[in-house]
Amino acid sequence: MSEDEVGPTEWGENPHGVGPWDAEYDGPRPTDPRYDPELLDNGDRRNVVDAYRYWTREAIVADIDARRHPFHVAIENFAHDANIGTVVRTANAFAAAEVHIVGRRRWNRRGAMVTDRYQHVRHHTDLGELGEFASERGLAVVAVDNVPGAVPLETAQLPRDCVLLFGQEGPGITDHAKDIAALTVSIAQFGSTRSINAGVAAGIAMHAWIRQHADLDRAW
Repeated sequence: MSEDEVGPTEWGENPHGVGPWDAEYDGPRPTDPRYDPELLDNGDRRNVVDAYRYWTREAIVADIDARRHPFHVAIENFAHDANIGTVVRTANAFAAAEVHIVGRRRWNRRGAMVTDRYQHVRHHTDLGELGEFASERGLAVVAVDNVPGAVPLETAQLPRDCVLLFGQEGPGITDHAKDIAALTVSIAQFGSTRSINAGVAAGIAMHAWIRQHADLDRAW
């Protein structure tokens, strides 16, 4: 198991998690194939919810796959946007179907806090390829940007099957993104700044989808 998966670089000198399985306190050692013998022997310090302690990575992904939501998240990546890691981490928290990175394949994974191991991430060379993907699967593309004509996210009805599309930090979504979008929504702002962080905007939009469509009884 790699150091990145265990997570000392994420959690510092006081890692979260649990130690080795102790039969005296925890009961009989699990024999369920979802459990990782190495983690049972050495403890589990990964950045996962308690329900997944000691599970293999493959078992965790399979369990999330069984209840992922039908919304996708896409972000244009033409300048190695540092926010992509944050977007991936938030998409994992909300069990998004996939994260799509459009443009440059490489991205800074530090902000993902190793959650990209449990979140499906797909690369597209350009927006045309993303548009084809969405069309083939019946997904409405929803661009998120504060541009003229955008519908306020606070009052918009988001499609259940959709791709939430974000531009990179600074310039926002491109003209091509606006062209392939079935709907463009904006986030209400009340201060002096012209825009908010792309990672923050993605989190707000994903949570808006959750509020409208998710079964909250299934949340941890």
